[in-house]
Amino acid sequence: MVKRTFAALLGFIISFSIHAQELTPQEIQLDKKLSILKNELLVKASQNKLAIYSSSFTQLRPFIESSALYKLFQSMPKGGLLHCHNGAIVNPNWLIGTAAKYNNCYVYTGKGDNKFIYGQLAVFTKGRAPKDFLPLQQYLKRDKNAAGSIFKLLTLNRSDLSDYMDTWVEFEKRFKRIGMLVAYRPFFKEYFQEAFYELVRDNIQHVEIRYGFGKLFDEKDDNYPADTAISDLKMIVAEIQKTYPAFTLKLIYSSFKFLDTTAVSQDLTAAFLLKQKYPELISGFDLVADEATNHTVGYYAPVWNSLPALEKQYGITMPLYLHAGESSTTANTNLVDVPFQFNRRIGHGLNLVYFPDIMQRVKAADNLVEVSPISNQELNYVSDLRNHPARVLIANGVPCSINSDDPGVYGYDGLSYDFWVAFMAWDLDVAKLKKLITNSIIYSSLSEEEKKTALTHLSKEWNNFVVAAYRL
Repeated sequence: MVKRTFAALLGFIISFSIHAQELTPQEIQLDKKLSILKNELLVKASQNKLAIYSSSFTQLRPFIESSALYKLFQSMPKGGLLHCHNGAIVNPNWLIGTAAKYNNCYVYTGKGDNKFIYGQLAVFTKGRAPKDFLPLQQYLKRDKNAAGSIFKLLTLNRSDLSDYMDTWVEFEKRFKRIGMLVAYRPFFKEYFQEAFYELVRDNIQHVEIRYGFGKLFDEKDDNYPADTAISDLKMIVAEIQKTYPAFTLKLIYSSFKFLDTTAVSQDLTAAFLLKQKYPELISGFDLVADEATNHTVGYYAPVWNSLPALEKQYGITMPLYLHAGESSTTANTNLVDVPFQFNRRIGHGLNLVYFPDIMQRVKAADNLVEVSPISNQELNYVSDLRNHPARVLIANGVPCSINSDDPGVYGYDGLSYDFWVAFMAWDLDVAKLKKLITNSIIYSSLSEEEKKTALTHLSKEWNNFVVAAYRL
């Protein structure tokens, strides 16, 4: 299917010069400009004794934001964001400020237990809040550092983690701390409106979210169905499209690797039912959670084997967009077990370089690898970004795109930071940047007609960007 789509879009791809070796005169000048900016930054980093390839994002962020290269990347059209999660899209500063407007928003200040953890935000609509929950407004008035304390609890800073701490345990706490807040329907709507506006402000025209369908609630109903979330999201997108008509959204239904095959099969059936009702929005299926401690992709082989029968039953296809290879050990077999007859893209694929034969299978199956440089480093998979496996993948012709994964957890929004660190560390040039950006539309889950429209818009925006950058 991907190859047929690629063939149908060949004219648009050629018009965007993605596979052509020649650059326009303006692009050649842009290439030189980027090279000069990079070299200047390397000199400046050396003078400041800043290890830009191995510093934590929190340490590096001020240096990034002060650079002309970052401002250039902010203005660059980035195509699509193909890999992010619904619980960690928005900037955490916005989240804290907006949550504080709600009189019924609380923060847990007690000792952590199986039910709540310190710093957890929640809205309670009926009766009093449980013990040890303090109104967030009151908590923030305690002292001038209160908001900063909440920010630290909602974000992950690699430099704050000690060797004995489990990075994934700390990582997952960040999702738990906002889960009950984002499930409150009024906040849910504000959250995704802000998330999408953050993306369009960073020149991202398309987003695909790994979406876990939890239950929304408010004062009227404490258990809205999944249709409510879809209806709200469609309304938010329609509103944004009044100002940014090129913006588009797809949802990849996400279940969890810690569930057994029966539970995941039930989720897959739920995904089919939703896609049957909302084919314009639901695009595929994935499993998320720590690969090191949960079930492998191969464990779910009976689920994958049921796909042909389910597709026949519901009269629709359900592509897989599986997380695989998000690991630093060669013992991880998830990439080996990927059912390539159903899979379209691979989330992370960090240890793909350890399996040359699987790398060839990825290329033969025309699967794209969704690369998230900042996330991979902050979760301690890559200490020095110059050693990121994406350099090997790109050099070997494996299709890749740049993604942010969970920017809210790392304290930022958009994709400009990820493009900055990738450009500085991976020997990228204008031609490779164009390829990464265009891949994000070609390998998206947009329909063929939607891709044509998206590529036409991207081509126009890219040309405008090159002309503007050339004049600077």
